[in-house]
Amino acid sequence: MVFFLLLGIPIFAQTDSQWVLEQSTLTYHVTHPLHQVDGVSHAARGKGVCHAGQCDFLIAVPVKTFDSGDSNRDLHMLQVTRGGQFPMVTVRTRLPESASASATIHADLEIQFAGQTAKYDQVLFQQKSQGNEIRITGTIPAILTDFKIDPPSLLTVAVKNEMPVRVEMTWQRQK
Repeated sequence: MVFFLLLGIPIFAQTDSQWVLEQSTLTYHVTHPLHQVDGVSHAARGKGVCHAGQCDFLIAVPVKTFDSGDSNRDLHMLQVTRGGQFPMVTVRTRLPESASASATIHADLEIQFAGQTAKYDQVLFQQKSQGNEIRITGTIPAILTDFKIDPPSLLTVAVKNEMPVRVEMTWQRQK
């Protein structure tokens, strides 16, 4: 089967502030006519820095940490996505400090995965603030062919090209 990645983006802007990803759940979803598969990782790490009205975020997750509940499928996913050669999925985004005033974030993402870089414009995320923490949720509309991954097949029928990634992250402001 196939898998995937990751990650969301926060916009918690406070001038000259730093943010650390405290907790994450990233879930990829693939569909085949015979079944559907979700793979989950809780291993994303991330950091954000806000300065001069801009916030830059970098998030990374090891490909091998996604678990679909089937070790054979997960091994095949690593092969199909070239996880041995490209072991990390990374997401970068830059957000204006002014976005922190909204419960909705439209983020431009640059994702590196399987040795390829894809850009997704205006991905919608929701943010909820509690004290020094921000919770970000949303879905990245990832597509296998954006990363030059041939959709794997089962019984000669390929999975769908769409591989949305559900993002749930909690970021904490560092003092």
